[in-house]
Amino acid sequence: MFEPYLVVIIPVVVGIGTQALKFVIFTARNGWKPEYMFTHGHMPSAHTAFAVSLATAVGWYEGYHSGVFAVALALAFILVDDAARIRMYLGDQGRYLNMLIAQMKGVVDEEQFPRLKERVGHRVSEVVVGAIVGFAATMALVSLFT
Repeated sequence: MFEPYLVVIIPVVVGIGTQALKFVIFTARNGWKPEYMFTHGHMPSAHTAFAVSLATAVGWYEGYHSGVFAVALALAFILVDDAARIRMYLGDQGRYLNMLIAQMKGVVDEEQFPRLKERVGHRVSEVVVGAIVGFAATMALVSLFT
């Protein structure tokens, strides 16, 4: 009935579910902080889970030899690279800028230059777990709807 839409529905459900799992893990480690429901970084990577889920669902429903699967796989590689490498550089820049502002105490107004977030990207282990969660949850949902 709604099988053509499963290519989109399954990755969205997997992405939301992974973000909820991330919040549960974060809460277990750090205590209840509702503002971290939509946090980035940390275990597992919801971006990676979504991207792998999308590629897996497209491959399953459209075929692993199709051009649309190749596009979904390329998109997954770009998103995983962004989650693991590029956003880590943003965290490094935030750390360096925070050090500069700390060294300039009294010279610059700290309200004008608030502390930047230093943890923006994912560790490799968080990306790998996100990929595993994305693939496993997608296959579980595919088998549920098949």
